Amino acid sequence: MSTAVVFGTGSWGTTFATILAEAGTRTTLWGRRAEVVDAINSTHENPEYLPGVPLPETLRATTDPAEATDGAEFVVLAVPAQTLRANLTAWRTALPADAVLVSLMKGVELGTCKRMSEVICEVAEVPESRVAVVSGPNLVGELALRQPAAAVVACTDEAVADRLQEACHLPWFRTYTNPDVVGVELGGAVKNVIALAVGVAVGMGLGDNVRATLMTRGLAEIARLGAALGADQHTFAGLAGMGDLIATCTSPLSRNRTFGENLGRGMTLAEVVAATRQTAEGVKSCESVLELARKHDVEMPITEVVVGVVHDGMTPSEAAMLLMSRTPKPERYGV
Repeated sequence: MSTAVVFGTGSWGTTFATILAEAGTRTTLWGRRAEVVDAINSTHENPEYLPGVPLPETLRATTDPAEATDGAEFVVLAVPAQTLRANLTAWRTALPADAVLVSLMKGVELGTCKRMSEVICEVAEVPESRVAVVSGPNLVGELALRQPAAAVVACTDEAVADRLQEACHLPWFRTYTNPDVVGVELGGAVKNVIALAVGVAVGMGLGDNVRATLMTRGLAEIARLGAALGADQHTFAGLAGMGDLIATCTSPLSRNRTFGENLGRGMTLAEVVAATRQTAEGVKSCESVLELARKHDVEMPITEVVVGVVHDGMTPSEAAMLLMSRTPKPERYGV
């Protein structure tokens, strides 16, 4: 039996811990708040993030990092992307020497423009062969109800990917392996930015043609950035690319799309932030994604206007005009 710890008792961390436990992996959840941890242990429910959803009785929780990681083969990190560096620094001494560090996060770090696996390698001082990524069209609202879904387990070490695949594979949660960590991470991070754009369009009352255009051209932006960073282009046609993009851009369960919708309806950034209960990763990552693109001379016009609307005071109407007035180009330019 495999052993795992999941750092983060938010909705995705709790749900992935449930997947691991139901797949037969001995799993512990680490949480910062004692009241949430106590509720998980006593009622087998996370009332803060997944009220009414039963958790496996084998799943236990603790606030002690050392207790949580004791004997863990997999250390799963499910915290907001921009807090990873500080959190992992605090947990570093508790990490087992040979554990595989698993990222559930979909973001690019502000300031460094590093993907989450790169931050993990740097802070934990581990080789990339000990870092894995899980990504795909995994809307928590559906997974919490045990609705069927699939995901990609990415690691440069095929044997590590196979072990993690086995540890989280279920009849209702199907996993595939992929050695392309760069492509899997970029797909997960940049699709949040595109979902913000789609949400803005929905909030403006624009129709399906616009949504389809933003998703398709958004995928082209992801592929261009991926090509510049050495990703496998086939990854973007898979679950961690197109699959995740479709789910995040089309579902009302998507935090990033919902955030964008509120902006498109005319709410200010401060008003939307105040109304948003959980992290919409694209809101902060859009800036680091754009900076990363500029460092590599990659043109990402949708990402540019998202940054403009979210952070620079651009109106949704101005953003739409800028995109539609761009000079004509071949469809596959820049790839």
